[in-house]
Amino acid sequence: MKKYSGSVRRKKNKRDALKPAPTEEPPKAKVLSSRVIYEGAVFGIRRDEVIEPSGVRATREMITHPGSVVVLPVLPDGRILLIQQYRYAARQYLWELVAGRVDPGENPRQAAARELIEETGYRAKRFRIFLEFFPTPGFLEEKMFLLLAEELTPGKAQPEEDEKIIPRAYNHRQLEEMIRKGKLRDAKTIAGILYYLRFLAR
Repeated sequence: MKKYSGSVRRKKNKRDALKPAPTEEPPKAKVLSSRVIYEGAVFGIRRDEVIEPSGVRATREMITHPGSVVVLPVLPDGRILLIQQYRYAARQYLWELVAGRVDPGENPRQAAARELIEETGYRAKRFRIFLEFFPTPGFLEEKMFLLLAEELTPGKAQPEEDEKIIPRAYNHRQLEEMIRKGKLRDAKTIAGILYYLRFLAR
């Protein structure tokens, strides 16, 4: 009996040896002080004094943002719906995926459903998060959630007063050509479409 139980212990130890060693979470910056220096309707600015994981003391000015959603709506025939609107910061009209800020109390799916109705009038039976990323992590805290919207039904758009939006659907080949020729210039739209065409499209 003793020999048998010893054999079991040796096997258990061998199995444990094959498991990867637990990795420690890398250190994060230590915040020494933090001060909000601007709070606007869309974003804020905060100045932090920190000690970086490297040990360097630094001042970091960050743009605060509650996060946003980007919606990739797939019509029943497989085409993808884009919208065109004027972007003042870019000084031009851009074709983009539906997108907007996550309002207080909303989760990404609720925000995606609201933005899709507001900007296109379409309603989706199913939303699925397929990608998350930080668009400008050097100074912007915004996190973007990209959601696939399927089983769409049309309706009347409900844009905000300052939004003049033109929706249009494109097939996969047209979208690839628009990206290749630089006709799509919005980063979140390019990332979402390329990911979808590479990994999700049937």
